[in-house]
Amino acid sequence: MSFSKDSKQKLTAVAAVVIVALLGLNAFLIYNNMQHKETNEALSVKLDEAKLLEAEIEKQYYDALTELEAMKGKEENLNELIDQQKQELLDQKKKLSRLIRTDKDLKAARNQLAELNVQMEQYVADITTLKEENAMLTEANAQLTEQKTMLEGDLSKERIMNDELTTAKATLMSEKENLQDVNANLSNKVEIASVIKVNNVTAQGYKEKASGKRKKRSSAKNVDYVQVCFDVTANEVTPHGLEQFFVRIINPLGETLAIEDLGSGITTNSKTGEEIRYTKIKELEYNNEAQQACFLWDPNVPFSKGNYEVEVFNKGYIAGAGTFSLK
Repeated sequence: MSFSKDSKQKLTAVAAVVIVALLGLNAFLIYNNMQHKETNEALSVKLDEAKLLEAEIEKQYYDALTELEAMKGKEENLNELIDQQKQELLDQKKKLSRLIRTDKDLKAARNQLAELNVQMEQYVADITTLKEENAMLTEANAQLTEQKTMLEGDLSKERIMNDELTTAKATLMSEKENLQDVNANLSNKVEIASVIKVNNVTAQGYKEKASGKRKKRSSAKNVDYVQVCFDVTANEVTPHGLEQFFVRIINPLGETLAIEDLGSGITTNSKTGEEIRYTKIKELEYNNEAQQACFLWDPNVPFSKGNYEVEVFNKGYIAGAGTFSLK
């Protein structure tokens, strides 16, 4: 079969294009194969580095555990601290392993490994400091124990002396209490003896007229105010000076007439200790002589019918009493 010249030229051109395409494909395959090879080599290097790093972490972790365990002793507080530090190291180790195996971040893992080394050195320094401090405390405790023994000996001697002093003091206190009781009894007797008795305790109702004059009245509805009088007796035991007489006016219902704005208040019965309400205080200068004392009770309220009682107290003791009636 014969080809024309044009056919041969076309065939030659096609063959040339095919050859060029095959050469390009071959070059691409060669280049792609080289890229995969480099990637595989890089992955292999990185995998080897990760294994080495993880082995280094394991070594440092177990070296740290060994060093920490060796520092344990009899001190419970140190042992607890060491156990806590061991747990923290384990947590850090797990975190590093996760960075290597899962995150594939070798740079971050190396940085944290360096931090772990620093942390371990700090742990050791802290424990060493604590051990030194404990040793100093142990020595100080030994000295204190020796001092305590000496002090206990001195204390025993002082205790014997104190027991003797306590016995003597108890005797003196007993004698003092007896004297106080005697003095209290004497003071009580003196106080009772100094109470100024009063006689002739009387009360009279009055009606005041428009002219200002007053007249005696015995009817409750006509009484504006009551005048209370009593005779103070002579008492040589009572010293000169101001004396107070607390007067109670008790109405037919048994109630003490009292208005605070008019001077009423509360005092104490020295004999019973009971608080008692009084109507008014009458004060006078006492010179050991008999004299009469009077005061007005003008409550500006109606009086009730019936029998009234009047009690006079001096120094908390009843000094005299009387009655009066209003019709």
